[in-house]
Amino acid sequence: MNFWWILYIIDWLLFVPVALTTLYILFFSVMALFRPRADAKAAKRQNRFIVLIPSYKSDKRILETVNSILGQTYSQRNFDVVVISDHQSEMVNMRLAQLPITLLTPNFDKSSKAKSLQYAILNLPQFKIYDAVIILNSGNVVEPEFLQRVNDAYETSGTKALQTHRMMRNLDTAVSRMQATFEEIDNTIFRRGHLSIGFSAALSSSGSVFNFQWFKQNIMKIRAVVGVEKELEAVLMHDGIYIDYFENIHVFEDRALTLTEFNNQHGRWTYIQLHSLLKNFRFLPTALMNSHYDWADKILQWLLIPRTILMGIVMVMGCLLPFIYLTLAIKWWAVGAVALFACALATPDYLVGKEWDKDFLRAPLIALTSLLNIFRAGRDEAGNRLDAFSHLLRKLKPGRKR
Repeated sequence: MNFWWILYIIDWLLFVPVALTTLYILFFSVMALFRPRADAKAAKRQNRFIVLIPSYKSDKRILETVNSILGQTYSQRNFDVVVISDHQSEMVNMRLAQLPITLLTPNFDKSSKAKSLQYAILNLPQFKIYDAVIILNSGNVVEPEFLQRVNDAYETSGTKALQTHRMMRNLDTAVSRMQATFEEIDNTIFRRGHLSIGFSAALSSSGSVFNFQWFKQNIMKIRAVVGVEKELEAVLMHDGIYIDYFENIHVFEDRALTLTEFNNQHGRWTYIQLHSLLKNFRFLPTALMNSHYDWADKILQWLLIPRTILMGIVMVMGCLLPFIYLTLAIKWWAVGAVALFACALATPDYLVGKEWDKDFLRAPLIALTSLLNIFRAGRDEAGNRLDAFSHLLRKLKPGRKR
């Protein structure tokens, strides 16, 4: 096999998944332009909520989050706040203990969001009865009407899961603007665009609302170190539960990431997507045969090339191929233009300022460092599973006293 055959094979093996991913993004970016969602109707009853806030080494940011959720216009007797304070300073824990919340202070050897949520559920008083659970992250800030709007949405939706509109509040730096742009592109494509044709929205890392009994039964099934929301999505889709999305209910992320943290985050996201695909791909034929298109679409989402990696591939191939064979580069320029158009279409107007074009064109450079962090996330996950297996072996060791 000569050089040209190898070049053609590599070229098409990369181009086909990139082109399919681009078409998927473009389709849902266009769909998001139609059928805007009407606001939820005012509910006749007030549900009882529990707000779970896992917090790992977040220090003072958790205080702002708790204060924002305590300052609600919603009836105080109809919601409780539980903070799972893991590896935080004693001073922060002392200040949290003075607030009208439930403070839990686990000290995990290997911390994860899943462990924190499970710990909270296991330590709730049995006599407490709730209708729904809300998941927030440390650093989230909500408006005073947040719980009232969630209550209206939960009653209007009639489903067991819904996602609110997660937004970045800090737009002072290039990294924070890029973070906000990527978050809003996800909101457009994987939430509003999907709802426009009747598919479930994707869950975000915070601002999710679940039926309490469903959550209590299923959170114990989650084992991942990272990617709790993806595993919950898989369980919801497998159970045939629709995930609704309400764009007018805002959850603000107040934390501005550094460039290193931003790259690490995208590396984790890429690993989470790959892990979700490998774990659930076997369900795709069954979902298609049973006309469960919502579940099939979710699996296809995990087959897509992450956007930062897609842009990186397009950039490398579009710049390299003209020096080898110009004709091969033309289709890469075309798919790159379509991908940029789709992402620009999915970006809301409030983010399009004088610095937007510079920030957006920096995105492909993130792919190179993001790829390195996939292996770091995978190593952490493998280490966690090995520790769990070793613990099980010790428990089953013959002659152990019980």
